[in-house]
Amino acid sequence: QVQLVESGGGLVQAGDSLRLSCAASGRTFSTDVMGWFRQAPGKEREFVAAIRWSGIGTYYADSVKGRFTFSRDNAKSTVYLQMSSLKPEDTAVYYCAARRPGGSTNSVADFYSWGPGTQVTVSS
Repeated sequence: QVQLVESGGGLVQAGDSLRLSCAASGRTFSTDVMGWFRQAPGKEREFVAAIRWSGIGTYYADSVKGRFTFSRDNAKSTVYLQMSSLKPEDTAVYYCAARRPGGSTNSVADFYSWGPGTQVTVSS
């Protein structure tokens, strides 16, 4: 099992930027894909972005495409979500997750390890 801890959330104004970090530890060798998901109160957890540890492919939900950028630092076992042009609709708890090889890139059910989440609040 890989342990994940998110950081970098906070309260910002619409149009501002934030960078979320997710530090991984433990059995990181078993992880193929890292993902970011978010969940607002009363709503289902939704896919935000995903990236491969050893590949180049990066995937984004339509709602964040062009505004969010997913990157990684393999030496630090850390992934980042750079968020710009933030909107009130982006307000949610953001979760970092890990997936083993195989499965869907954007499916919550296919990710086996999750961080505790970090709150992002965007005011208007």
